[in-house]
Amino acid sequence: MKTSWLRTVLLISGVPCWAFAQSTLTLEEAIAQALQGHPLLTAGAERVTVAEGHLRQAALRYNPRLVLQQENTRFGTAPPNRYWREADSFVYLQQTVETGNRRDLRAGVAAQQVKRAELERELTSKHIVARVKHAYWIASGAQAVRRLLKESRDNFGRIIEFHEARVREGAMAEADLLRVRLEGERLNVAINAALLESQRSRIDLFREMGRTEFPEVTMAGPLDGPAAPPMTADADRALAERTELKLGRTDIERSRASLRLQQAQSRPNVDALLGYKRTQGLNTLIGGVQFDLPLSNRNQGNIEMAAAEIRVAEANLAASSAVVRAEVAAAQREIEIRQRQLTGVLVPMLGQARQSAEIARAAYMEGGADLLRLLDSERVRLETEILYVRTLAEYRQSLAAIEAAMGVNP
Repeated sequence: MKTSWLRTVLLISGVPCWAFAQSTLTLEEAIAQALQGHPLLTAGAERVTVAEGHLRQAALRYNPRLVLQQENTRFGTAPPNRYWREADSFVYLQQTVETGNRRDLRAGVAAQQVKRAELERELTSKHIVARVKHAYWIASGAQAVRRLLKESRDNFGRIIEFHEARVREGAMAEADLLRVRLEGERLNVAINAALLESQRSRIDLFREMGRTEFPEVTMAGPLDGPAAPPMTADADRALAERTELKLGRTDIERSRASLRLQQAQSRPNVDALLGYKRTQGLNTLIGGVQFDLPLSNRNQGNIEMAAAEIRVAEANLAASSAVVRAEVAAAQREIEIRQRQLTGVLVPMLGQARQSAEIARAAYMEGGADLLRLLDSERVRLETEILYVRTLAEYRQSLAAIEAAMGVNP
Protein backbone atom coordinates (compact mmCIF):
# COMPACT_ATOMS: atom_id res chain seq x y z
CA MET A 1 0.00 0.00 0.00
CA LYS A 2 2.73 2.38 1.00
CA THR A 3 4.65 1.52 -2.19
CA SER A 4 1.77 2.61 -4.42
CA TRP A 5 1.50 5.91 -2.60
CA LEU A 6 5.24 6.34 -2.98
CA ARG A 7 4.83 6.03 -6.74
CA THR A 8 2.42 8.96 -6.63
CA VAL A 9 4.99 11.04 -4.81
CA LEU A 10 7.67 10.08 -7.31
CA LEU A 11 5.37 11.01 -10.18
CA ILE A 12 4.84 14.55 -8.96
CA SER A 13 8.54 14.81 -8.11
CA GLY A 14 9.48 14.44 -11.75
CA VAL A 15 10.06 10.72 -12.37
CA PRO A 16 9.69 10.43 -16.17
CA CYS A 17 6.69 8.49 -17.43
CA TRP A 18 7.28 9.28 -21.12
CA ALA A 19 9.07 5.99 -21.80
CA PHE A 20 5.67 4.43 -22.33
CA ALA A 21 4.53 7.00 -24.87
CA GLN A 22 4.54 6.21 -28.57
CA SER A 23 5.65 9.70 -29.61
CA THR A 24 7.21 12.59 -27.75
CA LEU A 25 7.61 16.26 -28.60
CA THR A 26 10.19 18.56 -27.08
CA LEU A 27 9.81 22.33 -26.95
CA GLU A 28 12.75 22.75 -29.34
CA GLU A 29 11.13 20.36 -31.85
CA ALA A 30 7.82 22.21 -31.62
CA ILE A 31 9.53 25.55 -32.30
CA ALA A 32 11.58 24.12 -35.18
CA GLN A 33 8.49 22.64 -36.84
CA ALA A 34 6.58 25.90 -36.44
CA LEU A 35 9.36 27.98 -37.99
CA GLN A 36 9.88 25.49 -40.80
CA GLY A 37 6.44 25.36 -42.33
CA HIS A 38 4.10 27.90 -40.76
CA PRO A 39 1.85 29.46 -43.43
CA LEU A 40 2.20 32.92 -41.88
CA LEU A 41 5.97 32.79 -42.38
CA THR A 42 5.48 31.69 -45.98
CA ALA A 43 3.18 34.67 -46.52
CA GLY A 44 5.75 36.93 -44.86
CA ALA A 45 8.49 35.69 -47.17
CA GLU A 46 6.29 36.42 -50.19
CA ARG A 47 5.62 39.94 -48.91
CA VAL A 48 9.37 40.46 -48.80
CA THR A 49 9.55 39.30 -52.41
CA VAL A 50 6.78 41.75 -53.34
CA ALA A 51 8.67 44.61 -51.68
CA GLU A 52 11.89 43.64 -53.44
CA GLY A 53 10.01 43.73 -56.75
CA HIS A 54 8.83 47.27 -55.95
CA LEU A 55 12.42 48.23 -55.18
CA ARG A 56 13.70 46.92 -58.51
CA GLN A 57 10.92 48.71 -60.35
CA ALA A 58 11.48 51.98 -58.48
CA ALA A 59 15.15 52.07 -59.47
CA LEU A 60 14.44 51.78 -63.20
CA ARG A 61 14.73 54.79 -65.48
CA TYR A 62 12.00 56.01 -67.84
CA ASN A 63 12.10 54.39 -71.28
CA PRO A 64 12.72 56.68 -74.27
CA ARG A 65 9.75 57.24 -76.59
CA LEU A 66 10.03 56.78 -80.36
CA VAL A 67 7.72 59.09 -82.31
CA LEU A 68 6.86 58.56 -86.02
CA GLN A 69 4.77 61.41 -87.41
CA GLN A 70 3.46 62.41 -90.84
CA GLU A 71 1.92 65.80 -91.77
CA ASN A 72 0.61 67.66 -94.87
CA THR A 73 -0.45 64.54 -96.75
CA ARG A 74 -3.18 65.47 -99.32
CA PHE A 75 -5.51 63.26 -101.32
CA GLY A 76 -7.56 63.99 -104.43
CA THR A 77 -6.20 67.48 -105.05
CA ALA A 78 -5.19 69.28 -108.20
CA PRO A 79 -2.41 69.52 -109.08
CA PRO A 80 -1.59 66.01 -107.74
CA ASN A 81 0.17 65.78 -104.42
CA ARG A 82 3.88 65.04 -104.65
CA TYR A 83 4.19 63.07 -101.46
CA TRP A 84 7.97 62.89 -101.06
CA ARG A 85 8.36 66.65 -101.56
CA GLU A 86 5.22 68.17 -100.02
CA ALA A 87 4.54 65.84 -97.04
CA ASP A 88 6.40 66.45 -93.79
CA SER A 89 7.89 63.39 -92.07
CA PHE A 90 9.12 63.29 -88.47
CA VAL A 91 11.20 60.67 -86.66
CA TYR A 92 12.43 61.60 -83.20
CA LEU A 93 13.14 60.27 -79.71
CA GLN A 94 11.62 61.77 -76.60
CA GLN A 95 13.18 61.16 -73.17
CA THR A 96 11.83 62.17 -69.77
CA VAL A 97 14.56 63.60 -67.53
CA GLU A 98 13.65 63.29 -63.85
CA THR A 99 14.50 66.27 -61.71
CA GLY A 100 15.23 66.46 -58.00
CA ASN A 101 16.94 63.04 -57.84
CA ARG A 102 13.53 61.39 -57.90
CA ARG A 103 14.72 57.95 -58.96
CA ASP A 104 17.07 57.59 -56.00
CA LEU A 105 14.45 58.97 -53.63
CA ARG A 106 11.84 56.58 -55.01
CA ALA A 107 14.26 53.69 -54.58
CA GLY A 108 14.95 54.85 -51.02
CA VAL A 109 11.27 54.66 -50.13
CA ALA A 110 11.05 51.18 -51.69
CA ALA A 111 14.17 50.06 -49.78
CA GLN A 112 12.53 51.10 -46.51
CA GLN A 113 9.49 49.06 -47.52
CA VAL A 114 11.71 46.01 -48.06
CA LYS A 115 13.21 46.52 -44.63
CA ARG A 116 9.75 46.80 -43.14
CA ALA A 117 8.58 43.59 -44.82
CA GLU A 118 11.63 41.77 -43.45
CA LEU A 119 10.95 43.11 -39.95
CA GLU A 120 7.31 42.10 -40.22
CA ARG A 121 8.39 38.55 -41.02
CA GLU A 122 10.82 38.61 -38.10
CA LEU A 123 8.03 39.85 -35.83
CA THR A 124 5.75 37.07 -37.06
CA SER A 125 8.46 34.53 -36.24
CA LYS A 126 8.83 35.88 -32.73
CA HIS A 127 5.07 35.89 -32.17
CA ILE A 128 4.82 32.31 -33.38
CA VAL A 129 7.65 31.19 -31.09
CA ALA A 130 6.09 32.97 -28.11
CA ARG A 131 2.68 31.41 -28.76
CA VAL A 132 4.20 27.95 -29.28
CA LYS A 133 6.10 28.19 -25.98
CA HIS A 134 2.98 29.33 -24.16
CA ALA A 135 0.84 26.58 -25.68
CA TYR A 136 3.52 23.94 -25.11
CA TRP A 137 3.69 24.52 -21.37
CA ILE A 138 -0.09 24.66 -21.10
CA ALA A 139 -0.27 21.29 -22.86
CA SER A 140 2.55 19.90 -20.74
CA GLY A 141 0.82 21.00 -17.54
CA ALA A 142 -2.51 19.53 -18.67
CA GLN A 143 -0.86 16.20 -19.46
CA ALA A 144 0.93 16.19 -16.10
CA VAL A 145 -2.36 16.81 -14.26
CA ARG A 146 -3.99 14.01 -16.22
CA ARG A 147 -1.16 11.58 -15.36
CA LEU A 148 -1.34 12.59 -11.73
CA LEU A 149 -5.07 11.97 -11.56
CA LYS A 150 -4.75 8.58 -13.27
CA GLU A 151 -2.01 7.54 -10.86
CA SER A 152 -4.13 8.65 -7.93
CA ARG A 153 -7.10 6.73 -9.26
CA ASP A 154 -5.03 3.56 -9.66
CA ASN A 155 -3.73 3.89 -6.13
CA PHE A 156 -7.18 4.70 -4.82
CA GLY A 157 -8.40 1.50 -6.43
CA ARG A 158 -6.29 -0.39 -3.90
CA ILE A 159 -8.06 1.46 -1.11
CA ILE A 160 -11.37 0.38 -2.61
CA GLU A 161 -10.16 -3.24 -2.80
CA PHE A 162 -9.08 -3.03 0.84
CA HIS A 163 -12.52 -1.83 1.91
CA GLU A 164 -14.28 -4.44 -0.20
CA ALA A 165 -12.25 -7.16 1.53
CA ARG A 166 -13.04 -5.68 4.96
CA VAL A 167 -16.77 -5.56 4.13
CA ARG A 168 -16.74 -9.20 3.00
CA GLU A 169 -15.05 -10.10 6.27
CA GLY A 170 -17.72 -8.18 8.18
CA ALA A 171 -15.11 -5.90 9.74
CA MET A 172 -16.40 -2.69 8.16
CA ALA A 173 -19.74 -1.10 7.45
CA GLU A 174 -20.91 -1.15 3.84
CA ALA A 175 -21.64 2.60 4.07
CA ASP A 176 -17.90 3.25 4.28
CA LEU A 177 -17.37 1.17 1.15
CA LEU A 178 -20.00 3.21 -0.71
CA ARG A 179 -18.30 6.40 0.40
CA VAL A 180 -14.93 5.18 -0.86
CA ARG A 181 -16.45 4.10 -4.17
CA LEU A 182 -18.07 7.52 -4.52
CA GLU A 183 -14.66 9.12 -4.05
CA GLY A 184 -13.31 6.83 -6.78
CA GLU A 185 -16.06 7.93 -9.17
CA ARG A 186 -15.25 11.55 -8.37
CA LEU A 187 -11.69 10.85 -9.46
CA ASN A 188 -12.97 9.32 -12.71
CA VAL A 189 -14.97 12.46 -13.45
CA ALA A 190 -11.89 14.59 -12.74
CA ILE A 191 -9.83 12.37 -15.07
CA ASN A 192 -12.35 12.83 -17.88
CA ALA A 193 -12.22 16.61 -17.43
CA ALA A 194 -8.41 16.48 -17.40
CA LEU A 195 -8.46 14.36 -20.56
CA LEU A 196 -10.63 16.93 -22.31
CA GLU A 197 -8.33 19.76 -21.23
CA SER A 198 -5.26 17.78 -22.32
CA GLN A 199 -6.74 17.09 -25.77
CA ARG A 200 -7.79 20.71 -26.22
CA SER A 201 -4.40 22.09 -25.19
CA ARG A 202 -2.58 19.62 -27.48
CA ILE A 203 -4.72 20.70 -30.44
CA ASP A 204 -4.12 24.36 -29.55
CA LEU A 205 -0.38 23.69 -29.59
CA PHE A 206 -0.44 22.17 -33.07
CA ARG A 207 -2.64 25.02 -34.26
CA GLU A 208 -0.04 27.53 -33.06
CA MET A 209 2.60 25.46 -34.86
CA GLY A 210 0.65 25.93 -38.10
CA ARG A 211 -0.16 22.24 -38.40
CA THR A 212 -3.31 20.81 -39.93
CA GLU A 213 -2.95 17.43 -38.23
CA PHE A 214 -3.10 16.86 -34.49
CA PRO A 215 -1.33 13.59 -33.60
CA GLU A 216 -1.23 12.10 -30.12
CA VAL A 217 2.08 13.13 -28.56
CA THR A 218 3.55 13.42 -25.10
CA MET A 219 5.30 16.63 -24.12
CA ALA A 220 8.86 15.56 -23.40
CA GLY A 221 9.85 18.65 -21.43
CA PRO A 222 9.43 17.95 -17.67
CA LEU A 223 7.84 20.84 -15.86
CA ASP A 224 10.15 20.57 -12.87
CA GLY A 225 13.25 19.76 -14.91
CA PRO A 226 16.23 22.10 -15.13
CA ALA A 227 15.29 25.51 -16.46
CA ALA A 228 17.51 28.32 -17.64
CA PRO A 229 17.68 31.23 -15.19
CA PRO A 230 15.07 33.86 -15.97
CA MET A 231 16.24 36.78 -18.02
CA THR A 232 16.98 40.00 -16.18
CA ALA A 233 14.45 42.65 -17.05
CA ASP A 234 16.13 45.50 -18.88
CA ALA A 235 13.77 48.02 -20.43
CA ASP A 236 16.52 49.78 -22.38
CA ARG A 237 17.68 46.52 -23.94
CA ALA A 238 14.09 45.62 -24.78
CA LEU A 239 13.63 48.99 -26.48
CA ALA A 240 16.65 48.20 -28.65
CA GLU A 241 15.77 44.56 -29.38
CA ARG A 242 12.00 44.48 -29.76
CA THR A 243 11.03 44.11 -33.39
CA GLU A 244 7.92 46.24 -32.87
CA LEU A 245 10.13 49.22 -32.08
CA LYS A 246 12.43 48.47 -34.98
CA LEU A 247 9.32 48.57 -37.14
CA GLY A 248 8.34 51.90 -35.60
CA ARG A 249 11.74 53.41 -36.33
CA THR A 250 11.61 52.03 -39.86
CA ASP A 251 8.18 53.64 -40.35
CA ILE A 252 9.64 57.00 -39.35
CA GLU A 253 12.51 56.64 -41.82
CA ARG A 254 10.14 55.52 -44.56
CA SER A 255 7.85 58.50 -43.90
CA ARG A 256 10.80 60.88 -44.04
CA ALA A 257 11.95 59.33 -47.30
CA SER A 258 8.42 59.68 -48.65
CA LEU A 259 8.37 63.36 -47.67
CA ARG A 260 11.63 63.96 -49.54
CA LEU A 261 10.19 62.19 -52.58
CA GLN A 262 6.99 64.25 -52.50
CA GLN A 263 8.99 67.46 -52.20
CA ALA A 264 11.06 66.44 -55.22
CA GLN A 265 7.90 65.71 -57.18
CA SER A 266 6.78 69.30 -56.72
CA ARG A 267 9.39 70.21 -59.37
CA PRO A 268 8.34 69.31 -62.92
CA ASN A 269 10.17 66.76 -65.04
CA VAL A 270 11.67 67.79 -68.38
CA ASP A 271 10.87 65.94 -71.60
CA ALA A 272 13.70 66.38 -74.14
CA LEU A 273 13.26 65.44 -77.77
CA LEU A 274 15.70 65.09 -80.65
CA GLY A 275 15.11 63.75 -84.15
CA TYR A 276 14.80 64.07 -87.90
CA LYS A 277 12.34 66.02 -90.08
CA ARG A 278 11.93 65.91 -93.84
CA THR A 279 9.93 68.80 -95.33
CA GLN A 280 9.74 70.12 -98.90
CA GLY A 281 12.31 67.51 -99.80
CA LEU A 282 14.78 68.89 -97.30
CA ASN A 283 16.28 66.88 -94.43
CA THR A 284 16.35 68.84 -91.16
CA LEU A 285 17.15 68.32 -87.49
CA ILE A 286 14.56 69.01 -84.75
CA GLY A 287 14.95 69.32 -81.01
CA GLY A 288 13.06 70.71 -78.07
CA VAL A 289 12.02 70.42 -74.45
CA GLN A 290 8.66 70.16 -72.69
CA PHE A 291 7.78 70.66 -69.03
CA ASP A 292 4.73 71.44 -66.91
CA LEU A 293 4.26 74.90 -65.47
CA PRO A 294 3.73 74.49 -61.67
CA LEU A 295 1.19 77.28 -61.36
CA SER A 296 -1.41 75.71 -59.06
CA ASN A 297 -0.43 72.07 -58.55
CA ARG A 298 2.86 71.93 -56.69
CA ASN A 299 2.09 68.61 -54.96
CA GLN A 300 1.08 70.46 -51.80
CA GLY A 301 -1.45 67.85 -50.65
CA ASN A 302 0.94 64.93 -50.90
CA ILE A 303 3.65 66.90 -49.11
CA GLU A 304 1.29 67.68 -46.23
CA MET A 305 0.20 64.06 -46.08
CA ALA A 306 3.80 62.82 -45.96
CA ALA A 307 4.65 65.27 -43.17
CA ALA A 308 1.63 64.10 -41.17
CA GLU A 309 2.67 60.47 -41.64
CA ILE A 310 5.99 61.29 -39.95
CA ARG A 311 4.14 62.62 -36.92
CA VAL A 312 1.88 59.56 -36.88
CA ALA A 313 4.87 57.21 -37.00
CA GLU A 314 6.61 59.11 -34.19
CA ALA A 315 3.49 58.96 -32.02
CA ASN A 316 3.09 55.22 -32.72
CA LEU A 317 6.72 54.63 -31.74
CA ALA A 318 6.23 56.51 -28.47
CA ALA A 319 3.11 54.45 -27.70
CA SER A 320 4.90 51.18 -28.53
CA SER A 321 7.82 52.16 -26.28
CA ALA A 322 5.44 52.67 -23.38
CA VAL A 323 3.82 49.29 -24.02
CA VAL A 324 7.20 47.55 -24.14
CA ARG A 325 8.28 49.09 -20.84
CA ALA A 326 5.01 47.95 -19.24
CA GLU A 327 5.35 44.42 -20.65
CA VAL A 328 8.92 44.08 -19.35
CA ALA A 329 7.92 45.29 -15.88
CA ALA A 330 4.87 43.00 -15.79
CA ALA A 331 6.87 39.97 -16.96
CA GLN A 332 9.55 40.58 -14.31
CA ARG A 333 6.91 40.94 -11.62
CA GLU A 334 5.21 37.74 -12.73
CA ILE A 335 8.50 35.82 -12.56
CA GLU A 336 9.12 37.04 -9.03
CA ILE A 337 5.62 36.10 -7.86
CA ARG A 338 5.76 32.63 -9.42
CA GLN A 339 9.14 31.95 -7.86
CA ARG A 340 7.89 32.95 -4.42
CA GLN A 341 4.78 30.82 -4.85
CA LEU A 342 6.83 27.77 -5.76
CA THR A 343 9.72 28.00 -3.31
CA GLY A 344 8.12 29.84 -0.42
CA VAL A 345 4.58 28.45 -0.42
CA LEU A 346 3.88 25.44 -2.60
CA VAL A 347 6.97 23.32 -1.95
CA PRO A 348 6.52 23.42 1.85
CA MET A 349 2.76 23.04 1.47
CA LEU A 350 3.22 20.05 -0.82
CA GLY A 351 5.48 18.35 1.72
CA GLN A 352 3.00 18.99 4.49
CA ALA A 353 0.10 17.66 2.40
CA ARG A 354 1.98 14.46 1.59
CA GLN A 355 3.06 13.97 5.20
CA SER A 356 -0.48 14.56 6.41
CA ALA A 357 -1.80 12.00 3.91
CA GLU A 358 0.76 9.42 5.02
CA ILE A 359 -0.09 9.94 8.70
CA ALA A 360 -3.82 9.67 7.96
CA ARG A 361 -3.28 6.46 5.98
CA ALA A 362 -1.16 4.90 8.71
CA ALA A 363 -3.61 5.95 11.41
CA TYR A 364 -6.55 4.63 9.41
CA MET A 365 -4.87 1.25 8.88
CA GLU A 366 -4.29 1.03 12.64
CA GLY A 367 -7.87 2.07 13.38
CA GLY A 368 -6.85 5.38 14.90
CA ALA A 369 -8.63 7.61 12.38
CA ASP A 370 -11.96 7.55 10.64
CA LEU A 371 -12.63 7.27 6.90
CA LEU A 372 -13.60 10.92 6.48
CA ARG A 373 -10.22 12.05 7.75
CA LEU A 374 -8.49 9.66 5.33
CA LEU A 375 -10.51 10.85 2.34
CA ASP A 376 -10.06 14.49 3.29
CA SER A 377 -6.28 14.14 3.62
CA GLU A 378 -6.05 12.35 0.26
CA ARG A 379 -8.18 15.02 -1.39
CA VAL A 380 -6.03 17.82 0.06
CA ARG A 381 -2.85 16.04 -1.05
CA LEU A 382 -4.14 15.57 -4.59
CA GLU A 383 -5.40 19.16 -4.88
CA THR A 384 -2.06 20.47 -3.60
CA GLU A 385 -0.11 18.37 -6.10
CA ILE A 386 -2.34 19.56 -8.94
CA LEU A 387 -1.86 23.16 -7.83
CA TYR A 388 1.88 22.58 -7.74
CA VAL A 389 1.91 21.17 -11.27
CA ARG A 390 -0.19 24.01 -12.65
CA THR A 391 1.99 26.61 -10.96
CA LEU A 392 5.07 24.95 -12.49
CA ALA A 393 3.43 25.24 -15.90
CA GLU A 394 2.60 28.88 -15.23
CA TYR A 395 6.18 29.53 -14.16
CA ARG A 396 7.44 28.07 -17.45
CA GLN A 397 5.00 30.34 -19.28
CA SER A 398 6.37 33.29 -17.31
CA LEU A 399 9.89 32.44 -18.46
CA ALA A 400 8.64 32.45 -22.05
CA ALA A 401 6.78 35.72 -21.45
CA ILE A 402 9.85 37.61 -20.23
CA GLU A 403 11.84 36.31 -23.22
CA ALA A 404 9.13 37.65 -25.52
CA ALA A 405 9.03 40.95 -23.63
CA MET A 406 12.80 41.32 -24.01
CA GLY A 407 12.60 40.60 -27.76
CA VAL A 408 14.76 37.47 -27.72
CA ASN A 409 15.31 36.09 -31.22
CA PRO A 410 13.67 32.70 -31.93
